[in-house]
Amino acid sequence: MENLPIFFRLRGRPVLLVGAGEAAVAKTRLLLAADADVRVVAPHGLDDFTDWNAAGRVQWDRRAFDPVDVAGMTLVIGATGNRDADESVAVAAREAAIPVNIVDRTELSSFIVPSIVDRAPVTIGISTNGTSPVLARRLREQIETMLPANLGRLARFLDSFRGAVKAKFDSFDARRRLWEDIIDGPIARDILAGRESAAREAMLSRINRRQDKLSASGHVDIVGAGPGDPELLTVKALRAMQDADLVVYDRLIGDRILDLVRRDAERIYVGKARSDHAVPQDQINDLLVAQARAGRRVVRLKGGDPFVFGRGGEELERLRAAGVSAAVIPGITAATGCAASAGLPLTHRDHASAVTFVTGHGVNGEPDVDWAALSGSRHTLVVYMGVSRAGSLAAQLIEHGRAPETPVAIIESGTRPDERVIVGTLATIPSLLRTAQVGAPALIVIGEVAALADAARDLAFSAANIPNAQAV
Repeated sequence: MENLPIFFRLRGRPVLLVGAGEAAVAKTRLLLAADADVRVVAPHGLDDFTDWNAAGRVQWDRRAFDPVDVAGMTLVIGATGNRDADESVAVAAREAAIPVNIVDRTELSSFIVPSIVDRAPVTIGISTNGTSPVLARRLREQIETMLPANLGRLARFLDSFRGAVKAKFDSFDARRRLWEDIIDGPIARDILAGRESAAREAMLSRINRRQDKLSASGHVDIVGAGPGDPELLTVKALRAMQDADLVVYDRLIGDRILDLVRRDAERIYVGKARSDHAVPQDQINDLLVAQARAGRRVVRLKGGDPFVFGRGGEELERLRAAGVSAAVIPGITAATGCAASAGLPLTHRDHASAVTFVTGHGVNGEPDVDWAALSGSRHTLVVYMGVSRAGSLAAQLIEHGRAPETPVAIIESGTRPDERVIVGTLATIPSLLRTAQVGAPALIVIGEVAALADAARDLAFSAANIPNAQAV
């Protein structure tokens, strides 16, 4: 984020606008909508300014800009369209430590005026940091079509009950939950449809219910966050993350996904790595139960899908045994997400008619699997958490009949900006991992389909140093 988005209260405050052409007209309309005291300096200008000045809506001084004009201003906007004149406005404002915006000159501006969606008192500002005003305008148009026309009326309705709700409910969580239920329920729908009388009666009835009916029980959502790319989150997962009081998250949850969690939600890290469990699983289970019993909405956030080597089943079992309300929100598992990102189909009519997911770690170390069944041809094998035991896994497959020259693809940090894909053979897995210095998270795909991995990849190492291997 290059600029901090701030909504500036300008009602009755002086703002200087230098220039009176078309760009200045657009800025003046925004300033008047914000009830600013608009002072215009320009030797000549469009008829709009003549009309506004005659109506007393702006004060127009028909002369050239003087640096002393910025004195006492809250904001300064330069819209002359003349390079030298705009630069003198920017310099004067900057020397006076007054925020300044020069139209179409971001390098001279200390703030940017965004594209605006106005559903007063609901206001949405959209900025591309000056890189593409047209893109910002297109985004505004898309958002406009999504928002109901009566959204401002709903905001005012909710505001009219804020005092009553605060007096009735002592708990912040209870108040937030009440507002969420109202916004998502029939009361808000009545307001948006223009049925304000019915909505007001329903709101009064809801506020007068006993507080404990709203806040007695919590809930846990076990959420799959996908393989790493935040755009692969499901809509349902995002909604749960935005509603959570507490997020309990794993090591594979990156900052780009955590940034989507509600800002005031508490966050607890319980990540695990090989031989390094920050919080044992039993303690995680107890934490989820305790927080839900305290009336909180908890999100247990896991990489990939919680039911594919994510121990989500154990957590759900514990929550149900404790009588805690819980649900599972699936995510895109690493196998499908990483393979797709690498251009690698897990099944293919010409190469593979079956696919099996296995973990490189069993309860007691080595995975307990039927090696003979996994060693047949035309069968894709996807190994999770297998980097540390890849050599022994490859040896077992070869011993049970899988050809040493079977293609292999290792996908490191799949779907993320630093993704790497390394292609070789089953026999060369140890040297692949060693030479490429592969780290977690990494997925190993074994089978004929691995040869189809996207060959356009640009890796940070040369496969020339690895026998029978290819970097893609």
